[in-house]
Amino acid sequence: MAPRLIISDIDGTFLTSSGRVTPRLRDVVTRAVRAGAYFGLATGRPHRWLMPVLDQLPLAPVCVCANGAVVYDPSSDTILHSFELEPAVMRDLVDAVDSVMDPLGLPHGYAVERVGQSALDPEEEVFVVTPSYNPNSEKIGFGVAPIAELIDVPAAKLLVRCPQLSAAEMFDLLAPVIDPEAAHLTYSMNEGLIELSCPGVTKATGVSILAARYGVEAHEVISFGDMPNDCEMLAWSGMGVAMGNAAPAAVEAADHVTATNDEDGVAQVLERWF
Repeated sequence: MAPRLIISDIDGTFLTSSGRVTPRLRDVVTRAVRAGAYFGLATGRPHRWLMPVLDQLPLAPVCVCANGAVVYDPSSDTILHSFELEPAVMRDLVDAVDSVMDPLGLPHGYAVERVGQSALDPEEEVFVVTPSYNPNSEKIGFGVAPIAELIDVPAAKLLVRCPQLSAAEMFDLLAPVIDPEAAHLTYSMNEGLIELSCPGVTKATGVSILAARYGVEAHEVISFGDMPNDCEMLAWSGMGVAMGNAAPAAVEAADHVTATNDEDGVAQVLERWF
């Protein structure tokens, strides 16, 4: 049977390597929605980074953002649900990360993704970094603050950056010291960037909220993804589809593997029904 809810990751999945939604994919998603299916995006991106993607579509779906920590309705610029790390928890997480990275002499920086009120919030207010996170942070438009100030406000995500390591290497180093009851540890790109969110909060959390909103059961959901931060969503969905360019962990979590994002892998699957 055709899925009733279609969920897709964005980068490496819904978008091509050049950051575009192909006409073929746009058209099949449009046909699916016209046929009565629901559609949403589930991404590690904050909600303020959705517009370049939604501008390529003739619809404005409710989206799961920040790896499940935020559910956002772009049609009304409304945050429907959010899950935030508290300052005391983030202090413990920073101490745990430092206890591993400092003895190894690995320079690293921190950032927080704050929920805010709107996708139009000034970036320097909702994405704040330590000076060591990126030497060009102020030029890029990020807010810059010392670590004590950085983690003094609740945040959807705490990020750790280490250019000397890959994300997988960072994950292997930090997983033993991050209590899963304190935070969920994952990554969404190969570069040295690790993401921490509330315990148990993943893309699957946000997708389950969308499914309940639409009266859809898990077995009626199809999801697409390519990175470790998609694993829980792929496993939760009735059909989880990994991209041909997916990381091994995503392939293992999925029920099916399609073509790459540059080969219209999502469209190839959806065209079976729509």
